Amino acid sequence: MVLTFLGRESEDPSSKECCYIWELLSMALNELVLEGLIEEEKVDSFNIPQYTPSQGEVKYIVDKEGSFTINKLEITRVHWNNASNNIENINNDGYNVSRCMRAVAEPLLVSQFDPKLIDLVFQKYEDIVSECMAKEKTEFINVTVSLTKKK
Repeated sequence: MVLTFLGRESEDPSSKECCYIWELLSMALNELVLEGLIEEEKVDSFNIPQYTPSQGEVKYIVDKEGSFTINKLEITRVHWNNASNNIENINNDGYNVSRCMRAVAEPLLVSQFDPKLIDLVFQKYEDIVSECMAKEKTEFINVTVSLTKKK
């Protein structure tokens, strides 16, 4: 069995590499609070349960559970907008990442906030992401593990 999932290189579970893209979404929501369009209490009570393990944590859990042998365990880096290597897409970085995150986060957001505001949330998010990507190298950390079931 081969699994690939979001992870982190750092042993610090609050490091920037695992949750930064979500922090940018919270910035977009907080801008709407400042504009009076979303109640601060709703943002404060909104949580997305996500955990991105380190390579060491994955190894520990697999070994502790005991049913599988690890054949290979590695970390890879993937730019937030993998298409950004294409010069034609360079100006669409924030748009592309925003649409990807919208596919993941929109169902969670509409259950907490007014569905009429979702387009505005993701427009603000796109702007924030574009600005961030223009200033720094933005990457996801993927953990890939190849496992064999023990006999």
